[in-house]
Amino acid sequence: QVQLVESGGGLVQPGGSLRLSCAASRSIFSIYAMGWYRQAPGKQRELVAVITSGSNTNYADSVKGRFTISRDNAKNTVYLQMNSLKPEDTAVYYCKAEYLDMDYWGKGTLVTVSS
Repeated sequence: QVQLVESGGGLVQPGGSLRLSCAASRSIFSIYAMGWYRQAPGKQRELVAVITSGSNTNYADSVKGRFTISRDNAKNTVYLQMNSLKPEDTAVYYCKAEYLDMDYWGKGTLVTVSS
């Protein structure tokens, strides 16, 4: 089993930056993939970025060039660096871990991009 706790959300102006963190309850070295998803009001949850145990990454087209996902195995933490934020990035951001053919989710952290 894996518990995930997200942090780092908040209110930021358009063009600003935030870094989200996802702390796992177990070593992420053995977790196949970890990712960030987001859900805006009235919309379905969507993939933002994912990173595998081999550090391969994949991004949604809407965030390519602005967001960067990374992992620190020593701290059991995955990060999402978000730059050049836009109002349409406003959403609850969730961390997900794929471990032993099961998906584990955190409770989410709210990101609001507004002037």
